[in-house]
Order: sequence, then structure tokens, then C-alpha cells
Amino acid sequence: MPMPAALAAAADAGPELPAVTVDETTWTRTQLLRRCAAVAQALQDAGVGQDDYVSIVLPNEHDYVAATFGALMLGATPQPLSARIAAGELAAILELTGPAAIVVAPGATVPVDGPAVVSLDAVGEPPEPIPAAFLEAVATAWKAPTSGGSTGRPKVIVSTAPATVDPDDPGLGRILRLPTDDCVVVPGPLDHNAPFGFVANALLRRNHVVLSSRFDPVRTLAQIERHSASYVLLVPTMMSRIMALDPAERARFDVSSLATVMHAAAPCPPEVKRAWMDWVGDATVLEHYGGTEGQALTTIDGAEWRRRPGSVGRTVLGEIAILDEDGAPAAPGVVGEVFMRPGPDAPPTYRYLGAEARRGADGWESIGDLGHVDEEGYLFLADRRQDLILRGGANIYPAEVEHALEAHPLVQEAVAIGLPDPDLGQVVHALVRTDAELTSAQLDEHLRDRLSRYKVPSSYELVREPLRDESGKVRRAALRAAAVSRARP
Repeated sequence: MPMPAALAAAADAGPELPAVTVDETTWTRTQLLRRCAAVAQALQDAGVGQDDYVSIVLPNEHDYVAATFGALMLGATPQPLSARIAAGELAAILELTGPAAIVVAPGATVPVDGPAVVSLDAVGEPPEPIPAAFLEAVATAWKAPTSGGSTGRPKVIVSTAPATVDPDDPGLGRILRLPTDDCVVVPGPLDHNAPFGFVANALLRRNHVVLSSRFDPVRTLAQIERHSASYVLLVPTMMSRIMALDPAERARFDVSSLATVMHAAAPCPPEVKRAWMDWVGDATVLEHYGGTEGQALTTIDGAEWRRRPGSVGRTVLGEIAILDEDGAPAAPGVVGEVFMRPGPDAPPTYRYLGAEARRGADGWESIGDLGHVDEEGYLFLADRRQDLILRGGANIYPAEVEHALEAHPLVQEAVAIGLPDPDLGQVVHALVRTDAELTSAQLDEHLRDRLSRYKVPSSYELVREPLRDESGKVRRAALRAAAVSRARP
């Protein structure tokens, strides 16, 4: 059925049941549905129609969900973005999508002309009754998340899946263990693909979804206990911060309701994963691996991981192949590039705006990861893309950081690399070639309106010598190894 119709069916089945909680405030299913319809009416009044893009530039709050489903009620495609996105980055993304409208918090400004700006304080009461057209609308593409581009420019990943759902389809329950008529805790930011997708699908499966305005390890544990949540979606940085709590503090909370601790988005340190399995049980911890593009997916639970430490699992959706430099299948145990496809005859799962897919023969596509499979088909990653920096589960493309730094008139060239960090996994370190005596504060100020805060380097290193060879190539691995060596006490 159309996604808005599934949301309405959930409200009909339990009008006063909790739908969305953010921090300590809860909206019922009826309240959520009415607010979605009110936002849809405001978007329609602003000129939004079928298959338009609607950019959502909001903090983590109830209205992020209302804006998402408000757009879907018009057959439009929601484009999740961060309220903290830098003005230059936002302008580049809006140039790619050309949205019909942008939903913003009261008082927020938009750096481009053209799209209608719908401020939440201008959203009125919902139409009574909610128009049937709002509930029957089906967007051709149900979401359009963004990613930093490997060329230094952002890209938009438009799903080819329409905005329809079977709320009782066992597929999500089987593959990702997403429950029905239960409680799901998602403390991550909704502008990231995994939280966005999990929240939408959890609501459509009649779950109570519990969000956070910002991640806090104690609050997350309290939410699990208070709402008897059976499911929590985390990234390894969150897992590390929860485990870093004093054991007595962590023991104050009853998390026995958890049936699934799902984690993804970045490699999880083995000691952190083992600590979680020791705490909640091997079978409770589940990892998944795949790209926003959605061509394929692997999963592995803790019991399997104990037998194959380091694996990200076997394929449960689509197909994965390890190919060598000549494009031939690599033997088990031999590292090659990870290629994916939804199936030999299946249609594409996405399309890019602002980038070109790296496609090989027979529909195979690569997102740049290296790895190998064992004799039983379990995938082991050797590197999470050579250049990609994974900071707290968020993807940062070095080229994007470098492009912004090199816009400074005193910077001749820049190279961004990821350095190990015990909390975030990696942080950005920038090597900057300049003849001037630039300071970190000056470079930070230059980047303030060009990059989102999490992409701004944590440290800088000024150099005089060229960072690239005559062909323009940079030896990132060597630069990273040297920087790590210098950072050691």
C-alpha cells in the first residue's frame, strides 16, 4: 500500500498508541498523522507536487518525521539533510536536485533562490478530514539521501523504489530483524541514510520509534529501559561510548528487553563488539554491511562472528563478488575489489545526481571497498575504501575537504587523510601546502561555511613540499603512515 496509507492504518489500529518519542516528548499515532497532513498542506500550498523533491533541513525532532511523510503525502521525494549543514554544501546539493520546497526550522535561512521555503512556524492545522489523495499518493522515489562525492562535490543517491510498503512483510523482520508492533530506539541523526530508512520502515510496521535530539549514552540506555525497546540501531562510536561508561553506571539500566542490537556504517573495534556480546548475548548483536545505493546487503550475528571474527557476514540481499584487477573472480581468501548488484536481471536500486556509477560488466558495481570471501561465502573487508574517512559512522570523502581547503587563497594544495581515533574510529587530518603562516583557527574559519562541522579537520599540518607527484596522484597510504608515526608519543 502507499506509505501514507500505511501510516494512517497504524493510526486507525491504535490512535492513542505512541508513535514517535524525541528525548522525553511523545506524539501518538494520531498526533503524528495529523501533523504530517498539516505539513503536506503547507507544502501543497507552496506548490509541491508529484515527484518533486522536498529538502528537509531540520534538527532531530518530531517534525523531521512529519516533513518526511508530509512530502510523501504529495507523492514527492523527501531529501534528508542536516540542520548544521554548511551553506556552501547546502547550495551545491540544492543545485543538483532543484527541490520544489525546503522545510526549515523557524528563523533559518536558505542560501539559494528559487525553492519555496516552508518554515515550521508557518504550518497550520491539518485539513479535516485528511484528503484521500494525501493517503493514496505514491512517490516514484521514496527517498533521496546525500553523500559527499569522491570528486570533491556532493552527490544525491535517489532510490528507485516507490513509496509503497507491505507493513506485515516478513522480509525486513527476517533480514534486519525489524520488529512489528514494538519499540525501536534510533539515537542517530535522521539526515543519515540508515537512521532515516530504519525510522520510516519501523513506523510503517506500527512500531514506537524513540529518537534523540543528540546522542547521549546514558539517555540511550534510559530510553531502552523506559520503553522496553526490543531493537536499537547504533554505530560503533555509540557502542564505544556506551561501553566507556563506568560499569556501575551502565548496570543501573535494564536492557534485557533488547532482542537486537543492530550496528553498521563503520568497522566496529573487535574488543567493543565482544564486550557488547558478553553483555547482551551473542545472538542479540547483529551487523549489516551495504551501501546507501542498496545493491546488496550482508548480515552476521554475534555467534557467527565468534566463529569468523572480522567478517561482515554473508549476502542476504542482492549479490556480491570479489573481482581482481582484471575483472575476474578472485579465489576464496584472495583480496580484491568488492562488487555488488541487485541480481542479474533485477532493475537498478538507485540513480545518482552529481556523480557517475562505477559499473563493470553484467551489472556489477563497486563502491570502492576491498575484501575477500572465505569458502563459505563470508565477506571480510580489507579496507573501507582507500580514501574514505569514516568518522563516527559518517562518510567523509577527502576530495571534498581538499576542494574546500584549496579555495583558500593562501593554500597551494591540500590532502586529507583519516587518523585513528579511539572514540570516533577516525578523524580528519589535513596536510596543507602553503608559503604563509596559516593557523588552525584561520583554516577552521575558512571552512565554516564550506563544510559541515564533522568534516572539518581535527588537526592540520603545514608543509612546504608538494603533496602530489607530477601526474597529480597522492600516496595517501604513505602520508597516513607517516602522520600516524609522528603522532605516536
